[in-house]
Parts: sequence; structure tokens; C-alpha cells
Amino acid sequence: MKTTDTPPSRPSGADTAAVPAQRSGSVSKGSSAPAKSSEGHVLNVFSHGMLILWAIMVVLPLFWAVMSSFKTDSDIFNTPWSLPSSLNFDSWGRAWSQAHMSEYFLNTILVVGGSLVGTLVLGSMAAYVLARFEFPGNRFIYFLFVGGMSFPIMLALVPLFYVMDNMGLLNTIHGLIAVYIAYSLPFTVFFLTSFFRTLPTSVAEAAIIDGASHTRTFFQVMLPMAKPGLISVGIFNFLGQWNQYMLPTVLNTDPEKRVLAQGLVELAASQGYKGDYSGLFAGLVIAMLPVLAAYIIFQRQVVSGLTAGALK
Repeated sequence: MKTTDTPPSRPSGADTAAVPAQRSGSVSKGSSAPAKSSEGHVLNVFSHGMLILWAIMVVLPLFWAVMSSFKTDSDIFNTPWSLPSSLNFDSWGRAWSQAHMSEYFLNTILVVGGSLVGTLVLGSMAAYVLARFEFPGNRFIYFLFVGGMSFPIMLALVPLFYVMDNMGLLNTIHGLIAVYIAYSLPFTVFFLTSFFRTLPTSVAEAAIIDGASHTRTFFQVMLPMAKPGLISVGIFNFLGQWNQYMLPTVLNTDPEKRVLAQGLVELAASQGYKGDYSGLFAGLVIAMLPVLAAYIIFQRQVVSGLTAGALK
């Protein structure tokens, strides 16, 4: 029986058939790249076009409101889309003093400032306990907070009114602060619980080993680490509480203690009958400026706080 070390020769037809197959494969691979790149280019152009359109829809009304606040009433009706010929600050003075926007602004600062601090302190403490400690009823309490996010506030207005009346908290600044805190706690606890779960446990364990109490570990170690999340949820709560209208309308009927949203509605009603539309636009811009300033200053912290849990 003979054996040979040389491989058997292939037919010439097989070689000639293999070469076109390889060439056709290389051509098909190369032809798919331009198709994918062109599809990605079209998708990129479409997404950028939608973003530009959305930016125009948001920025244009804001710019028109600011521009109209510096015009006179005749300029608003005669040339509504043109730039103001001169900066007219009389409308800002009328809105600030005659329409009592200064008093409403101060009341809003007191209410939103107190409720924002209380919401962040109480919400962060509750979220830290729910995220870091296991005890009976942990998940039940957590889902109670989550369920509070889906509870319509309109259903609680009537019983809330009577509860506040019986406690002597109607038409008071501190009563409105307490209601704002209760209104904002469910979302704050839900947001910060997920954020605290992403933080490393080794740092807290090292602090406990060094002799720090749980309170000191929370305030000096874990809370500074949760700064991006606190800023993010603080901005969301600030926007919601600053623009809140339903709760103060029901629970705060004293004209001297109205907040900015109530004052803006009152300004729209009174100035509309008087025809002072420039003062109305000035009051609108006064109510809008703090929100824009807060978001512009903390926009990077908001983005980092929203993406911190996904990046860790």
C-alpha cells in the first residue's frame, strides 16, 4: 500500500471557481460600507434637524416675551416682531411696584427656599436608609413613596384644606412650606434611593470601622458623594415648586401672602383689562428669570447627576 506526502492536486475548475467567489465576497463587503455610512448620515441630519426645530420652538417665544417687555403697548401692537427701538424700563417698574410683584417674589423665595431645603434633607435621609439598610418593611415603605408619585394631587385638595384649617396652617408661609415638602418627597426619595445604591459601600464601611456613627457617616461621607444627585433632584423640585399654582391657590387665599404664580395670574387679569400688555410681559419675564438662571448655572450638574447611576 503506497502512501504519499504530497496532497492530491485540485481540479483546475475548482481553483477558477474559488477565485471569483472570493472576489465577489470582497466586493459585497466593500459595497455595504457606503450604504451604512449614508444611512447613518441621513439619521444624523434628521436628528440634528429635529433638535434645531425644537430649539427654535422653545427659544423664540422666550425671546419674543423678553423683547416685548421692553416695548410700549403701541409698539407691541404695531410692530410685534421687530426689535424695540429703545429699552423701556417703565413696564418693569410698574410690574415690580404697582402690581406687587416684589412682594410675590419675596414670598416665593421664602416658600420655595424653605421647602427645597426641607425636601432635600428629609428626602436624602429617607433614601439613604431605604437604600443601605435592610429591615422588615423596607420595600413596603419604598413602594409607598413610589405610589405617592402616581397619586393625583387634585383628589387631596379638599381633605388637605380641612386638615390645614384644623391645624391653623391656612394662609401661612410655613404651612405652604410643609405642603410643598410633602408634595415633593415621593419623587425625591425615589430618585435618591436609586442614586445611593450606586455609591460604593466600602467608603461607608471604612468610616464605620474608624468609629464614625451612622449620622456622621451620612452627613460627612455619603452626602458629599451624592452631591450630583442632590443638585439634579433639587433643580427638578425647584422648577416644580416655583411654578406651583394649584396648591397655593387653594391653601393660600391671603392677598398679602400670595406667591409668584398667583401674582402672575392676578397681573394677567388686571393688566389685561387696563391694556398694559408691556407690564404683563415684564411680570412674565420677572417670574421666568430665576428658573432660567438656575438651569443655566447648574446644567452640567443636572446632566452628571442623571447619568451618574448609568456610568457606575
